[in-house]
Amino acid sequence: MKTSIVAGVLAVSAAVGIGFGSTGTGFAATGPATDVHVYHLENVLGTSLDLKVRAGSAATADQAEAAVLAEFDRENGILSAWTPASEFSRWAKTHGTAERVSPELLEVLELFDAWRARTGGALDASAEAAVQVWKRAAAEGRQPTEAEMARAVEEMQRPHWKLDVKTGTATHLDDAPIALNSFAKSYIAGHAADAALRAGAKGVVLNVGGDIVLRGAIDERVAIANPRANAENDPPMDMVRLREGAIATSGSYRRGVDVRGAHFSHIVDPRTGKTAEQVLSSTVVAADPSEAGALATAFSVMSPAESMRLAKQLGDVEYLLVLRDGRTMASPGWYRLETPRMMTASYAPKAAGKSSAAKAPATPLDLEITLELARIDSPRYRRPYVAVWVENEQGQPVRAISLWSEKPRYLNELRRWYRDYLSVNRFGGDLSPSVSSATRSPGKYTLRWDGTDDKGAPLKPGKYMILIEAAREHGRYDLMQQEVNWDGRTAQQFSLPAGNELAGVQLDYGKHGE
Repeated sequence: MKTSIVAGVLAVSAAVGIGFGSTGTGFAATGPATDVHVYHLENVLGTSLDLKVRAGSAATADQAEAAVLAEFDRENGILSAWTPASEFSRWAKTHGTAERVSPELLEVLELFDAWRARTGGALDASAEAAVQVWKRAAAEGRQPTEAEMARAVEEMQRPHWKLDVKTGTATHLDDAPIALNSFAKSYIAGHAADAALRAGAKGVVLNVGGDIVLRGAIDERVAIANPRANAENDPPMDMVRLREGAIATSGSYRRGVDVRGAHFSHIVDPRTGKTAEQVLSSTVVAADPSEAGALATAFSVMSPAESMRLAKQLGDVEYLLVLRDGRTMASPGWYRLETPRMMTASYAPKAAGKSSAAKAPATPLDLEITLELARIDSPRYRRPYVAVWVENEQGQPVRAISLWSEKPRYLNELRRWYRDYLSVNRFGGDLSPSVSSATRSPGKYTLRWDGTDDKGAPLKPGKYMILIEAAREHGRYDLMQQEVNWDGRTAQQFSLPAGNELAGVQLDYGKHGE
């Protein structure tokens, strides 16, 4: 099922947040770009894939999508550290022998050597050695000892392979755990985007787990996820417009380990064995996808001063860093990429004045909705249509929270949404922007409702019905609903049972501040 993400009943456009790989509190239609076809899939390279293809026909767009997925499969079969049958996994089991390897594997190993040198060891394929130490210690409810980290650092600082470009061989030298994580996803995405153009696409925007590649005759607004915001439809921290090139984001806010109530990043500094905690999020724009991916990871490890110096040396690289203390640092050219954006009234700052200050609580209650898609019996699967909205006690729709759909003419597959919401609301807008963020796990999404209606006005206290409707092309269907007493005082939690398309829904009405 091809899907396009619809986000915002108003002409909300880009700045409202991240809703199912797009932005929006509400929904925005596909708009005038009728030659742009949008696809969304789960469990591609272990994350989610959003694909926009500009093509002369739907058939050509489908061919481009097939070419993208074929390239993902081909290169994952070469570079994956998590697939035992991949070329990399087989090569990693060898020791001390010069093995002939594919051009792709040889190139990626070369790139790791180059980035290890450029970053002074901050980027290293053997960082996996320290990651495993942290995971083992966390499983025992503790942090690694100094001795454990010292052994990991010694292991990481050894040479791991020797390459002979002339003969096309690679010799694996040691037993340190290695994984080609840092930029292999971006590397593959660049080749997949090129494959789409060869298949007839005029332009392509490929977003795999927050790493985005643009190719051909298409440009894109890209929302930069706020690392301190939990919900998919929270407002982004920034918005840029790009054409050609790549943007990648790395950060500690979606993955990591928890030890006795403290969270530690999944990103480890190979030079020290310690987790990278100074930088919450690193976003990098570069012409080459591998460079964007490598620097996004490296800048999460390096100090801001080190990152600034390296970016200046490389040239033609823009970045935005979010530090743990709340400060942001951006390259001088970053601001030329930024695009004006319109915020919805629901997230706009309230006007100053005694009356509004008196009414607004310091930390207001809001509703957090966590959806988990049912896992289809397929390694890779398309997302269903999903609508999430709010109705008042009279059964009148008052707020669209988010919607996945194909094109407006197919919205009737969401029967309740189509009957109750679209009978009283019409929508317009443009294609939802892509979102650059830290890599997500597939199939699980969080939304937030702040108690306002589609015009951004606060709703009266009272009982409201939250509705979640899901439909798949071949007949699987769910309609879930839960009443919430929106009184601004009483926290409530609800867990809805699994359905056909939704493995579960959690609703948490309470305080969700930082």
